[in-house]
Amino acid sequence: MPDETLRAWYSSYISALNAHAFDGMDAFIADHVLLNGEPGVREDVVAVQKEDVAAVPDLHWAVDEMLVDRDRLAVRVRNTGTPVREWLGVAPTGASFEIVEYAIYRISDGRFVQMTALHDGAELRRQLAA
Repeated sequence: MPDETLRAWYSSYISALNAHAFDGMDAFIADHVLLNGEPGVREDVVAVQKEDVAAVPDLHWAVDEMLVDRDRLAVRVRNTGTPVREWLGVAPTGASFEIVEYAIYRISDGRFVQMTALHDGAELRRQLAA
């Protein structure tokens, strides 16, 4: 995929996440995917996404930076939201969070085949427990 096409495609993926349109993830995620170094299937990824949104209904992803290198994509994304039920081991307190997520993807045939994401879990828990 050319760089600009890949950027637009990823923006569509983020829009789908923000709309909680998980039924359409087959347009973005391959049937089989390496997720944070572990083999999995698209349904595994979607299950995590659905669980996150069930706990944080206003979960929002905003792309701050994107780098493209052939079939690889790296992004810095700002995640925000307010949990309404226990999430990541923290009971809801009404506190909101804003954290940075770094993600690296590999794309093949127009879909993610490798997805790796990292965020500061300690900072997230600190904000939620405050």
